[in-house]
Amino acid sequence: MHSDPRPPARRRSRAVAVTLALATTLFAAGAVLIEPLAPDTDSRPEAAASRPASTTAALAARLRRLPGDWNTWSALGMAHIEQARTTGDPALHAKAEKALRRSLALQARGNSGAETGMAALAAARHDFATARTWADKAVTSDPYASAAFGVLADAHTQLGHYREAEQAVQKMNDLRPDAASLARASYVFELRGDTGRAAELMRRSLKAATTDSGHAFARACLSSLALEDGNADLALKEAGQGLRRAPNDPALLDAQARAHAALGHAEQALATWQRAADIAPLPHLLLALGEMHQALGHDEEAKAPYALLKAQDTLRAAAGTPPDTDAILFEADHGSPERAVTMAEQALRTRPFVAVHDAYAWALHRAGRDREALAQADRALAQGTASALWHYHRAAIHHALGNRQAAAGDLDLALTPAPALHPLHAAQARALLERIGTRP
Repeated sequence: MHSDPRPPARRRSRAVAVTLALATTLFAAGAVLIEPLAPDTDSRPEAAASRPASTTAALAARLRRLPGDWNTWSALGMAHIEQARTTGDPALHAKAEKALRRSLALQARGNSGAETGMAALAAARHDFATARTWADKAVTSDPYASAAFGVLADAHTQLGHYREAEQAVQKMNDLRPDAASLARASYVFELRGDTGRAAELMRRSLKAATTDSGHAFARACLSSLALEDGNADLALKEAGQGLRRAPNDPALLDAQARAHAALGHAEQALATWQRAADIAPLPHLLLALGEMHQALGHDEEAKAPYALLKAQDTLRAAAGTPPDTDAILFEADHGSPERAVTMAEQALRTRPFVAVHDAYAWALHRAGRDREALAQADRALAQGTASALWHYHRAAIHHALGNRQAAAGDLDLALTPAPALHPLHAAQARALLERIGTRP
């Protein structure tokens, strides 16, 4: 028997490609694929290598014994990035960078793990051009590193390079169709509005998940997809199943709160968002919590999460970091719309992603610049994404421009079959529908 001279990774790649061809035949034609990184709520992608927080202690202990182990230094950097994602503590990014640069100092050439980590760190800091540069280095160092192609896909997605992102995701799946690659495949369909196919692939990601964080991430995504499909009961079930395994996961708590809100369980939604924000005071959780208080008429209680959001944005601006979409939307609705426009323009310079176009559209609308806003809202929805919030935003813009029929059409998509909108925005959307005089 003759042995196969190809490297093991290449032999695996050929076998996997057949499996993917059967599962996602449209992807090669550019009709599909990817999962949210972010974060950030507008883009929900998972880190290329997620590890429990306790992993950092074990890695640090190993490095005390073997300080020259460059692979463990890169693993420690990735673990810190994952911790930062789940806790919202930006100080962990500095620890991650220190570990990754130590790995690169020990092994400068062919260190794909550390280069992938540097790419993931840049993405976590919303520096997606730098993330792409590091990811390109990583795939050059190791063309069979599936995680590197994942971060490359994330960077291309946030930079608005959707075809390049699909190609990177396809390569990732060819190399290794694991939980992370299947989740990214799911996100391509989600961006295109095919929530059914997105959910199918996310279920495969859930089945392939080998870590608690991977399992929690898949359940949170499945809950979100169900809610956008109008199935709030299923959304609540998915979140609940995930929380049984990861009871303190902020993304799952956020998903559960949104499902409760869609079902009219206002107090349960409020308590769940409060718990999530207590665990990780991330901007999207603080915004959801404050707006839930506001929807219930708790104006005084809304001040605390809003004040924390403002403090976080002050620190963000001082550090020179581009604003995320939650900060832009918060400023547009609860601060200065003109400043929100400036923030959105700053974000778009480095991150021309569909969610940023939506935030820019809303800021322009709130600032009274509706013709410019409509162009941005159209760009946000150009991929076909099924976002109730984005359709509500465009409906309000159409209405301000006197396009009643177009506004009614977007409101129909935002409010039926069940509202995925936050209760505060759902009430505003229904009030707008009443003014138009049409019901979905």
